Amino acid sequence: MSTPEQPDEARPDLNSLAGQYASRAGVERREDGQIDVLKSVGGVRGLAEAIVPGLLFTLLYTVGAELNVSLGAAVAAAAVFSVANLIQRRPLMQSLTGVAGVAICAFVALRSGDGATYFVPGFYLNGAYILAFLISIAVKWPVAGLLFGAIRGENLDWRSRPVRLKAYIWASWIIVAVFALRLAVQLPLFLADNVAALGTMRLAMGVPLYALGLWLAWVVSRPSAIVPETAGGSASTSVAGD
Repeated sequence: MSTPEQPDEARPDLNSLAGQYASRAGVERREDGQIDVLKSVGGVRGLAEAIVPGLLFTLLYTVGAELNVSLGAAVAAAAVFSVANLIQRRPLMQSLTGVAGVAICAFVALRSGDGATYFVPGFYLNGAYILAFLISIAVKWPVAGLLFGAIRGENLDWRSRPVRLKAYIWASWIIVAVFALRLAVQLPLFLADNVAALGTMRLAMGVPLYALGLWLAWVVSRPSAIVPETAGGSASTSVAGD
Protein backbone atom coordinates (compact mmCIF):
# COMPACT_ATOMS: atom_id res chain seq x y z
CA MET A 1 0.00 0.00 0.00
CA SER A 2 1.37 3.39 -0.94
CA THR A 3 1.56 6.20 1.57
CA PRO A 4 -0.48 9.31 0.71
CA GLU A 5 1.73 12.13 -0.48
CA GLN A 6 2.48 14.67 2.20
CA PRO A 7 0.64 17.96 1.69
CA ASP A 8 2.78 20.85 0.46
CA GLU A 9 2.12 22.89 3.58
CA ALA A 10 3.37 20.04 5.77
CA ARG A 11 6.69 19.70 3.96
CA PRO A 12 9.73 21.45 5.40
CA ASP A 13 10.24 24.84 3.80
CA LEU A 14 13.83 24.41 2.64
CA ASN A 15 14.10 28.02 1.51
CA SER A 16 13.08 29.18 4.97
CA LEU A 17 15.54 26.81 6.63
CA ALA A 18 18.35 28.08 4.39
CA GLY A 19 17.43 31.66 5.30
CA GLN A 20 17.51 30.85 9.00
CA TYR A 21 20.90 29.19 8.60
CA ALA A 22 22.31 32.25 6.83
CA SER A 23 20.88 34.53 9.50
CA ARG A 24 22.38 32.52 12.35
CA ALA A 25 25.74 32.43 10.57
CA GLY A 26 25.76 36.23 10.80
CA VAL A 27 26.46 36.91 7.12
CA GLU A 28 25.04 40.32 6.19
CA ARG A 29 24.75 42.44 3.09
CA ARG A 30 25.22 46.20 2.73
CA GLU A 31 22.72 48.52 1.06
CA ASP A 32 24.95 48.70 -2.03
CA GLY A 33 24.61 44.95 -2.45
CA GLN A 34 28.12 44.00 -1.31
CA ILE A 35 28.79 41.73 1.64
CA ASP A 36 29.31 43.54 4.94
CA VAL A 37 32.47 41.74 6.01
CA LEU A 38 32.81 43.53 9.35
CA LYS A 39 29.26 42.74 10.46
CA SER A 40 29.57 39.21 9.14
CA VAL A 41 32.43 38.53 11.55
CA GLY A 42 30.61 40.09 14.49
CA GLY A 43 31.57 43.75 14.11
CA VAL A 44 34.21 45.42 16.27
CA ARG A 45 32.93 43.53 19.32
CA GLY A 46 33.25 40.23 17.48
CA LEU A 47 36.81 41.05 16.45
CA ALA A 48 37.73 41.91 20.03
CA GLU A 49 36.12 38.74 21.41
CA ALA A 50 38.04 36.62 18.91
CA ILE A 51 41.39 38.35 19.38
CA VAL A 52 41.77 39.54 22.98
CA PRO A 53 41.72 36.21 24.91
CA GLY A 54 44.26 34.56 22.60
CA LEU A 55 46.39 37.70 22.53
CA LEU A 56 46.50 37.88 26.33
CA PHE A 57 47.40 34.21 26.61
CA THR A 58 50.19 34.45 24.02
CA LEU A 59 51.73 37.60 25.49
CA LEU A 60 51.61 36.50 29.12
CA TYR A 61 52.81 32.97 28.44
CA THR A 62 55.63 34.14 26.19
CA VAL A 63 56.83 36.76 28.67
CA GLY A 64 56.32 34.94 31.97
CA ALA A 65 55.83 31.29 31.01
CA GLU A 66 53.24 31.08 33.81
CA LEU A 67 50.59 28.77 32.40
CA ASN A 68 47.98 29.28 35.12
CA VAL A 69 48.22 33.08 34.98
CA SER A 70 48.07 33.12 31.18
CA LEU A 71 45.08 30.80 31.05
CA GLY A 72 43.32 32.72 33.83
CA ALA A 73 43.72 36.00 31.93
CA ALA A 74 42.35 34.48 28.72
CA VAL A 75 39.31 32.97 30.45
CA ALA A 76 38.67 36.17 32.41
CA ALA A 77 38.74 38.26 29.22
CA ALA A 78 36.28 35.91 27.53
CA ALA A 79 34.05 36.00 30.62
CA VAL A 80 34.00 39.81 30.59
CA PHE A 81 32.82 39.83 26.99
CA SER A 82 30.21 37.21 27.82
CA VAL A 83 28.84 39.22 30.75
CA ALA A 84 28.76 42.35 28.59
CA ASN A 85 26.76 40.46 25.97
CA LEU A 86 24.30 39.26 28.60
CA ILE A 87 23.88 42.78 29.98
CA GLN A 88 23.17 44.06 26.48
CA ARG A 89 20.68 41.19 26.06
CA ARG A 90 22.39 39.62 23.12
CA PRO A 91 21.39 36.01 22.30
CA LEU A 92 22.40 33.63 25.09
CA MET A 93 24.20 31.28 22.68
CA GLN A 94 26.29 34.16 21.34
CA SER A 95 27.12 35.23 24.89
CA LEU A 96 28.29 31.82 26.03
CA THR A 97 29.99 30.46 22.90
CA GLY A 98 33.09 32.63 23.23
CA VAL A 99 33.78 31.89 26.88
CA ALA A 100 33.04 28.18 26.36
CA GLY A 101 35.57 27.97 23.53
CA VAL A 102 38.29 29.67 25.56
CA ALA A 103 37.45 27.52 28.60
CA ILE A 104 37.86 24.34 26.53
CA CYS A 105 41.25 25.52 25.24
CA ALA A 106 42.31 26.40 28.79
CA PHE A 107 41.18 23.01 30.11
CA VAL A 108 43.19 21.15 27.47
CA ALA A 109 46.31 23.21 28.20
CA LEU A 110 45.88 22.84 31.96
CA ARG A 111 45.51 19.07 31.72
CA SER A 112 48.63 18.70 29.57
CA GLY A 113 50.70 21.36 31.32
CA ASP A 114 51.91 22.56 27.92
CA GLY A 115 50.94 26.04 26.73
CA ALA A 116 51.06 25.00 23.07
CA THR A 117 48.10 22.66 23.59
CA TYR A 118 45.91 25.72 24.21
CA PHE A 119 45.59 25.88 20.43
CA VAL A 120 44.84 22.18 19.84
CA PRO A 121 40.99 22.46 19.95
CA GLY A 122 41.26 24.98 17.13
CA PHE A 123 42.95 22.37 14.95
CA TYR A 124 40.07 19.97 15.43
CA LEU A 125 37.54 22.73 14.78
CA ASN A 126 39.23 23.68 11.51
CA GLY A 127 39.34 20.02 10.52
CA ALA A 128 35.63 19.66 11.26
CA TYR A 129 34.85 22.71 9.11
CA ILE A 130 36.91 21.32 6.25
CA LEU A 131 35.06 18.00 6.44
CA ALA A 132 31.65 19.72 6.57
CA PHE A 133 32.42 21.92 3.57
CA LEU A 134 33.84 19.01 1.57
CA ILE A 135 30.73 16.94 2.23
CA SER A 136 28.52 19.85 1.20
CA ILE A 137 30.48 20.17 -2.06
CA ALA A 138 30.33 16.42 -2.74
CA VAL A 139 26.53 16.30 -2.35
CA LYS A 140 26.14 19.53 -4.34
CA TRP A 141 24.74 21.53 -1.44
CA PRO A 142 27.76 23.86 -1.01
CA VAL A 143 27.67 25.83 2.21
CA ALA A 144 28.50 29.06 0.38
CA GLY A 145 25.28 28.67 -1.58
CA LEU A 146 23.23 28.22 1.58
CA LEU A 147 24.79 31.35 3.08
CA PHE A 148 24.93 33.68 0.10
CA GLY A 149 21.92 32.40 -1.82
CA ALA A 150 19.58 33.36 1.00
CA ILE A 151 20.82 36.92 1.43
CA ARG A 152 20.96 37.45 -2.35
CA GLY A 153 17.32 36.46 -2.66
CA GLU A 154 18.14 33.39 -4.74
CA ASN A 155 16.91 31.10 -1.96
CA LEU A 156 17.64 27.59 -3.28
CA ASP A 157 16.96 28.35 -6.95
CA TRP A 158 20.71 28.37 -7.58
CA ARG A 159 20.76 24.56 -7.22
CA SER A 160 18.77 24.14 -10.44
CA ARG A 161 21.14 26.40 -12.38
CA PRO A 162 24.47 24.68 -13.19
CA VAL A 163 26.36 27.98 -13.54
CA ARG A 164 25.25 29.21 -10.13
CA LEU A 165 25.85 25.84 -8.50
CA LYS A 166 29.39 25.78 -9.90
CA ALA A 167 29.99 29.34 -8.65
CA TYR A 168 28.97 28.41 -5.12
CA ILE A 169 31.09 25.28 -5.23
CA TRP A 170 34.12 27.42 -6.13
CA ALA A 171 33.21 29.84 -3.34
CA SER A 172 33.05 26.96 -0.88
CA TRP A 173 36.49 25.77 -2.00
CA ILE A 174 37.86 29.21 -1.12
CA ILE A 175 36.61 28.84 2.45
CA VAL A 176 38.04 25.32 2.59
CA ALA A 177 41.39 26.79 1.53
CA VAL A 178 41.23 29.21 4.47
CA PHE A 179 40.80 26.39 6.99
CA ALA A 180 43.42 24.22 5.26
CA LEU A 181 45.96 27.06 5.19
CA ARG A 182 45.53 27.55 8.92
CA LEU A 183 46.40 23.92 9.57
CA ALA A 184 49.29 23.93 7.08
CA VAL A 185 50.93 26.91 8.79
CA GLN A 186 50.03 26.33 12.43
CA LEU A 187 50.53 22.59 12.85
CA PRO A 188 54.31 22.75 12.15
CA LEU A 189 54.62 25.57 14.70
CA PHE A 190 52.74 23.45 17.25
CA LEU A 191 55.01 20.47 16.59
CA ALA A 192 58.01 22.77 17.04
CA ASP A 193 56.52 23.98 20.36
CA ASN A 194 56.88 27.60 19.22
CA VAL A 195 54.05 29.14 21.27
CA ALA A 196 54.88 32.75 20.41
CA ALA A 197 54.81 32.17 16.66
CA LEU A 198 51.80 29.86 16.92
CA GLY A 199 49.82 32.41 18.92
CA THR A 200 50.74 35.17 16.48
CA MET A 201 49.71 33.13 13.45
CA ARG A 202 46.53 32.01 15.21
CA LEU A 203 45.51 35.66 15.59
CA ALA A 204 46.56 36.70 12.08
CA MET A 205 44.90 33.70 10.45
CA GLY A 206 41.77 33.87 12.59
CA VAL A 207 39.08 36.45 11.91
CA PRO A 208 41.17 38.58 9.48
CA LEU A 209 41.92 35.65 7.15
CA TYR A 210 38.36 34.33 7.42
CA ALA A 211 37.00 37.78 6.54
CA LEU A 212 39.24 37.88 3.46
CA GLY A 213 38.13 34.41 2.43
CA LEU A 214 34.47 35.32 2.94
CA TRP A 215 34.86 38.41 0.76
CA LEU A 216 36.65 36.46 -1.99
CA ALA A 217 33.97 33.76 -1.89
CA TRP A 218 31.30 36.46 -2.25
CA VAL A 219 33.05 38.06 -5.22
CA VAL A 220 33.69 34.75 -6.98
CA SER A 221 30.04 33.71 -6.64
CA ARG A 222 28.54 36.97 -7.91
CA PRO A 223 25.68 36.34 -10.35
CA SER A 224 26.13 37.67 -13.88
CA ALA A 225 23.28 39.10 -15.90
CA ILE A 226 22.93 38.95 -19.67
CA VAL A 227 22.13 42.38 -21.06
CA PRO A 228 19.43 42.23 -23.80
CA GLU A 229 20.57 42.66 -27.37
CA THR A 230 21.15 46.23 -28.49
CA ALA A 231 19.75 47.79 -31.63
CA GLY A 232 22.85 46.65 -33.50
CA GLY A 233 22.10 43.05 -32.60
CA SER A 234 25.04 42.57 -30.24
CA ALA A 235 24.80 41.36 -26.68
CA SER A 236 27.07 41.91 -23.73
CA THR A 237 27.51 40.42 -20.32
CA SER A 238 27.80 42.52 -17.19
CA VAL A 239 28.14 41.75 -13.52
CA ALA A 240 24.91 42.36 -11.71
CA GLY A 241 24.99 44.36 -8.55
CA ASP A 242 24.84 41.87 -5.71
